[in-house]
Amino acid sequence: MHQSKFKTSHMKKYISILFLCISSLIFAQKNTAEKSIFIAMDKTASILSQKSKANSISIGVVKNGKTYTRHYGEIDKGKENIANNNTVFEVASITKLFTGLLTAQAVLERKLNPNDDIRKYISGSYPNLEYNGTPITIKDLVSFRTGFSKDLPDTEELRKNRNDSSYLAFKKIDETYSREKFFEDLKNMKLDTLPGTKFKYSNGSLNLTAHILENVYQKSYETLLKENIFSKLDMTSSGINLNQNTAIANGYNLKGVLMPTISDNLWGAAGMLKSTLGDLTKFIVYELNTKNKIVQESQQNLLNSPTTWNGYFWDYIQVDENGKNCWKHGGAFGTQNMLVVYPERQLGISIIVNISDENTGNALGEAIVRLSNDLLSENKKQTGIYGYKIVDDNVIFVYEHDKNLDPNLVKSVSIAGSFDKWNPNDQNFQMIQKSKNTFELSVPKSQFEKDKTHFFKFVINKTGWMEAPKNAINRETDGDENLILRI
Repeated sequence: MHQSKFKTSHMKKYISILFLCISSLIFAQKNTAEKSIFIAMDKTASILSQKSKANSISIGVVKNGKTYTRHYGEIDKGKENIANNNTVFEVASITKLFTGLLTAQAVLERKLNPNDDIRKYISGSYPNLEYNGTPITIKDLVSFRTGFSKDLPDTEELRKNRNDSSYLAFKKIDETYSREKFFEDLKNMKLDTLPGTKFKYSNGSLNLTAHILENVYQKSYETLLKENIFSKLDMTSSGINLNQNTAIANGYNLKGVLMPTISDNLWGAAGMLKSTLGDLTKFIVYELNTKNKIVQESQQNLLNSPTTWNGYFWDYIQVDENGKNCWKHGGAFGTQNMLVVYPERQLGISIIVNISDENTGNALGEAIVRLSNDLLSENKKQTGIYGYKIVDDNVIFVYEHDKNLDPNLVKSVSIAGSFDKWNPNDQNFQMIQKSKNTFELSVPKSQFEKDKTHFFKFVINKTGWMEAPKNAINRETDGDENLILRI
């Protein structure tokens, strides 16, 4: 009996030690995983700092429900005023996503019908807003496909002839363009193409949408933002018109000249939002909620495009090996922001820099792609020769879409490479769907020049260029890191 008690006591002690060991291991793994996220953020900031010449860089990451933020540099050179999660920035066209969410909500509440003529919801008569009898629908409007011949206000000439002082002219237009002038120009607007067919980025579309929202809800656009988004997401530092005492972070051009903030006498629906990294990460958490019907509506393929789509005012939404990913850029006179969400991978990123130059957008885009790839690399575990096998006299290309992702979003998979001028539309290299997730294509070896190194990538829906797995033997180690094919 005494021996049995000893065994039980000994076993309990052993289990306790084992539990502690396992807990320590899990904690260490957790710390390692979080450390790798911060390392990736630091690396991204270092490269972006060199390429963009920004004084200040703020990076927010939401991954698997957890939020990580970092701030680098200083807002004003030499003042050591490092940004934090409560620093207020102009986020410019990121505003459009909020307008899109309000519109998606109005659709779900049946206050708007995506297929309706927009004139049903506009005050006044606009017989000009149709093309050969075809009207603009709500879904055309939110997809940047109105067919409008120009923007409102029209800044095309200014954009064609940019120089170091162009911002002063843009600022002047913003300060003098009124709602009255907006509706006057809308009455004179001509459509140059069939609505729903041609993408044309337009601030006028956003302000027209704000007017429509005010008509259907009988509330101001700003009130709708506060009631339906800011209050629900606890975005306490965000708004179109903030308290006069609110300090907005300074922004600069490439020459270090302090830039003015955006002005707007319209609705502010295209680019007047001010926010913080803390609030933007809350917004990202919301956008990653795959069960939220408003979010799903705002990200959906409204016009059933076989390639990319725009959802409700996104720059573009595409599908690649990480599933659906949604992109939006915002550019003010002195700050720029890039935001991306991968809902199926539960990853979202926002990067803000306090510089605005014609090359800043490219530097931001490269940075966010690099950081996304680093944070998503855990999903690419394939080793060995990846993407093809040689059987007899044929090269058989094989792509398997991750079973954890929605296969219904994959409309096509093609092969683009040095052998077909990197053309994802080449009919000879369109893969054949063999099962729900698997695509194959058999090509005779004779079509590839012998003793030559060929490069290729898989492309989903003609636009989602896939990154090669990091552990694949046949992956380039530099450049575009293409897959290598040798006959």
